[in-house]
Amino acid sequence: MRPDPRPGAHKVVVLALDGVYPFELGIPHRVLGSADGRYEVLTAGVDGHPVRTDSDLTVTPGHGPEVLAEADTVVIPPYAITRASAAAPDPQALAALARIRPGTRLVSICTGAFLLAAAGLLDGRRATTHWALTDHFQELFPQVELDVGVLFVDHGDVLISAGAASGVDVCLHLLRRDHGSEVANQVARRCVVPPYRDGGQAQYIERPLPTTSGTGTGPTRDWALHRLELPLSLDELAAHAAMSTRTFARRFRDETGLSPVRWLTQQRLRRARHLLESSDLPVERVAHEVGFATATSLRRHLAAEAGVAPSAYRRTFRASGAAADKAGGRPVTESVQ
Repeated sequence: MRPDPRPGAHKVVVLALDGVYPFELGIPHRVLGSADGRYEVLTAGVDGHPVRTDSDLTVTPGHGPEVLAEADTVVIPPYAITRASAAAPDPQALAALARIRPGTRLVSICTGAFLLAAAGLLDGRRATTHWALTDHFQELFPQVELDVGVLFVDHGDVLISAGAASGVDVCLHLLRRDHGSEVANQVARRCVVPPYRDGGQAQYIERPLPTTSGTGTGPTRDWALHRLELPLSLDELAAHAAMSTRTFARRFRDETGLSPVRWLTQQRLRRARHLLESSDLPVERVAHEVGFATATSLRRHLAAEAGVAPSAYRRTFRASGAAADKAGGRPVTESVQ
């Protein structure tokens, strides 16, 4: 049994549109609803009637569209592509969006991005959607900067995630933003999912399978994760995988969507962020613990990824977790994205 929402919990409303995908519809409830009452997760329809899914079942949302006006965050899960990508957007869906009060955080999963784009909420912004819908999305919304290589994009007020399970990724990201990595990691364990996924959509895009024989780079990635404090080189990684440097780099990108150097940097930054959130170690020590040669290098990489210095990141996330808990789960509004 999940605990009841805390008093004043952050209210998340999931908008169920005709043709909604049941798996993604349930992701916010499963992930955010597992955060010990920090969020109140509700489901709303556009007209108060049962909603047909893209499967052989119908769901009855617990609320009508009026609850959208009370939301702190609204999630738009994917729905039938024929409806989401229609030349004329669903007027009921647009009317539902119009009920959302200014300042409400918006999150889309997969084809939910089509509705945000149709409403003009992504104009001039970077966004993503399922990789298989790239051409159609760009044809409909040339004013949106589409990035099909990522799992999600965070603008602070609007977050756009790619297909299916990327809804899990973006909900865990919301938890990290609102309450820090300890809470997000705890929820990930409860949901039996990784707290982070390596790479972006590139690793899932259909492409010919590599013809090179071998055992893959997974064991070497695991080996490297236990040695991040060391100055690992591409030659060392390839040697561990018993491959030539060129073959290893190619296989690594095929399997993760990233170059080995970029992947190592991501892992070091993730560990650095965790240490900044959960310890009082000086920035210089954090840099050493995660394998950056100097504190300056850590500052440069963190600024490129999160837009802030390590000290500011530490203040933001420690303050956000403490303030959210005191406020019954409502996050602070500052974003480091």
